[in-house]
Amino acid sequence: MRKVWITALDKSFEVVQKLMTVLKAYGLDTNGHFWVDDIKRMSWKAPLKELEAKETALWIITGSTERFSEPAVRFGLSLIAVSLQFKKGMGFPIMILSEEGISAAFLPTPLKGAEVLSLADCALGTKAAARASMPIKGIEMGYHLNIHGLPGIGLWFEVGPAGSVDWQGALFAVHAAEIDFHGVGPAGGIPERAVLEYPVKGMKLQLGEREFTAWAVRNNLDSAHSYYVRVQGEPETILFGPHTDKDDAEVHVVSLV
Repeated sequence: MRKVWITALDKSFEVVQKLMTVLKAYGLDTNGHFWVDDIKRMSWKAPLKELEAKETALWIITGSTERFSEPAVRFGLSLIAVSLQFKKGMGFPIMILSEEGISAAFLPTPLKGAEVLSLADCALGTKAAARASMPIKGIEMGYHLNIHGLPGIGLWFEVGPAGSVDWQGALFAVHAAEIDFHGVGPAGGIPERAVLEYPVKGMKLQLGEREFTAWAVRNNLDSAHSYYVRVQGEPETILFGPHTDKDDAEVHVVSLV
């Protein structure tokens, strides 16, 4: 049976029970959790095992506009989405349900592809069943992005190229946070040791009105290798890409809040 994981931002048992009843009527197995605000203790990681399970075919997030507006909630949901999209693909289906209207443009980058619906939508069950039964759409972004939240060790971002394109060096920058460590190694796990070529720390970059702090290396990366950066705080936006002397080098900007 196709499984749906529900993340409820508001602790409303009635709303969740009603939603689960609707989904079960369309042959969907449901489970979920109530959101816990504790970014420092990495409470956002709680549902990852269930979401990444092979049987889970859809992630539903439900809550009020006020809850979706809270920076800590948006940041935590973004971290889950990034982890999930790395594991299952950028096209993994996400639905956002609220009694009030929410615009996709209002959401952080990892959630912009979500289908936004009203909880009162009479076709909610049909739409959820359709999304859960569709194959995950392949979306090529030209990069890979992952999160490693390790209690006692910190929050690490992993970035690198995808496909056949290599990066001649790597750069990672944060807005409204700080970087304090970096490394290079095989994709999928933080390396214990790393040789860094021409490392750079504390560069200042300007993008519009936002100032970023960037670290970088000159190591060449292919799709099997990554640049790892440990971040202190909750960055509102990250910027990353190859670190070269070319003016036209492509960089990627992802809002997390």
